[in-house]
Amino acid sequence: MKIHTQQFPLIEKLTSLQEVFWFNSQIKNANEGMAESPLTYADVKAAEERLKRFAPYILKVFPETLADGGMIESPLVDLQNMKLLMKKDYGQQILGQLLLKCDSHLPISGSIKARGGIYEVLKQAEQLALQHRMLTLEDNYSILDSERFRSFFSQYSIAVGSTGNLGLSIGIISAKLGFNVTVHMSADAKQWKKDLLRSKGVNVIEYAADYSKAVEEGRRQAETDPNCHFVDDENSRDLFLGYAVAAFRLKKQLESSGMLVDGDHPLFVYLPCGVGGGPGGVAFGLKLVFGVHVHCFFAEPTHSPCMLLGMMTGLHDQISVGDIGIDNVTDADGLAVGRPSGFVGKVMEPLLSGIYTISDEQMYKLLKDLADSERIYLEPSALAGMLGPVNLKQYGTGYLEKSELLNKMDCSTHIVWATGGSMVPKEILAEYYQKGNIS
Repeated sequence: MKIHTQQFPLIEKLTSLQEVFWFNSQIKNANEGMAESPLTYADVKAAEERLKRFAPYILKVFPETLADGGMIESPLVDLQNMKLLMKKDYGQQILGQLLLKCDSHLPISGSIKARGGIYEVLKQAEQLALQHRMLTLEDNYSILDSERFRSFFSQYSIAVGSTGNLGLSIGIISAKLGFNVTVHMSADAKQWKKDLLRSKGVNVIEYAADYSKAVEEGRRQAETDPNCHFVDDENSRDLFLGYAVAAFRLKKQLESSGMLVDGDHPLFVYLPCGVGGGPGGVAFGLKLVFGVHVHCFFAEPTHSPCMLLGMMTGLHDQISVGDIGIDNVTDADGLAVGRPSGFVGKVMEPLLSGIYTISDEQMYKLLKDLADSERIYLEPSALAGMLGPVNLKQYGTGYLEKSELLNKMDCSTHIVWATGGSMVPKEILAEYYQKGNIS
């Protein structure tokens, strides 16, 4: 595919693997942007209510959710030490508060994918059980933890294509319910993730190709089985809505900590982005909850800037990074995606503030810095959002002026969304740390 660099001069920097910051000129007022969306507040609220119905079941089979009453939720952590270290390292003062949303430590599967992935499987289980009159909406859903239900669900299959973390969430919850589950994993998926899934009774199929091929093949095989539900990471509204529920939870966390989000207290959120479902769903929910007062940015590896390329050109899933000569090879395995979700890109077109890219070396450096300063250990892809506040300060003056925010930054809140890491084996975390030491 021929793309004219005169029309999109940023492409030259992308192809030379430079770190870039792109601001979205298509962004609209939050209400206007939402009016264009195929999804609504009611859709997200319905997802939240479904998760509440499943809370007794989740609490029973995953006791690690006890503190949140069967809700799959993560802490919000103040990064005072990391903020000071970043000022020293990058020569940029981060005005306002710097917080980490630790979806890296979500129970059950230890990544942001525990939100959307588990939600979609739970919805499928509920629909089947209601359809066969084994369940009513008034029941205590803890009854699903029984041989009767596991035997019932064993007649059905779940399949998904994944670079790793989505596969973990889908595999773990599907196997627990009793479904036959297959995860199609791309070449960049980590071996420990494949091993963990197999230990849970999940059928793992490995591919020598990248994420798009794993999804394509998984979708093709699932279409031959009428009893198989394919979790389509590229197009699923259910995944998207499961992620979006995070905004309701974050609002409560901010309120309980006394942190304001309004015209004088802007909120900036930085989300690592692969195919787009996780960050897109969260950002969509945030715009629903906070409107014009929240500013969402995606972060992608320099070797896999698929969402930036798709949104900047307006081609969305009709273009891949390979079309402009980028190899899609990155240690940030959850972000190693060459072609973005067209569904997500189009939904986010009037809502997203911008996208920036970050090198693997920077991610490793920030991984080590976070471990040293806060004793928090993440996987490389989860650090993609950490550079956001520094980049915004360095490149975002025009955006902040246009948004009338320059004189409000002292009262701002910056949230870096940590997407995975708590389930990574300690020896591999040590290897990550050493790479940060060298970088």
